[in-house]
Amino acid sequence: MEFISGHAGRQSEIANLFTSTFTASEGENEGKLVGGLVADMMQTTPDEDLFAFSAIDNQTLVGAIFFSRLIYKDDERTVFILSPVAVKTDQQKRGVGQRLITYGLEQLRELGVDIALTYGDPNYYSKTGFRPITEDFAKAPLKLSQPEGWLGQPLSDSGYQPLIGTSQCVEALNNKELW
Repeated sequence: MEFISGHAGRQSEIANLFTSTFTASEGENEGKLVGGLVADMMQTTPDEDLFAFSAIDNQTLVGAIFFSRLIYKDDERTVFILSPVAVKTDQQKRGVGQRLITYGLEQLRELGVDIALTYGDPNYYSKTGFRPITEDFAKAPLKLSQPEGWLGQPLSDSGYQPLIGTSQCVEALNNKELW
């Protein structure tokens, strides 16, 4: 398996992966919502605010993840949120997602990112170092429908202190249906 960075020239393939994966697990409406999010994110988010990482096996896309910038108004640290994550349905439960997330986090560390956040299943994301946090530590950009899924991990020594101020996500994630 090979891990690659970026999405140039593969936008349609990546969006289709998210649509089909979420349709299979959560239904057609969720598939359209998440596939649309990914397409919008790739099209509208500036390169410096978005990192895409993919897993390729035998020249086939089997997984993809995105990290997008979160800005904390009164904090100078660099923060990115992992969202969304998809692994091809027939490749799930093989560690693809965890290895891909680990790869992405290593890339962010090398780039000097201080903190990674995500919003999802604590049992899944804890396998890659994410731990439950509260909004006292890091204010979410929108109201969390399931606060127990708000997770974070420091990527640098400065990442252990609470984030200061309100937060703002990239425009594609600024949708209450996603939170």
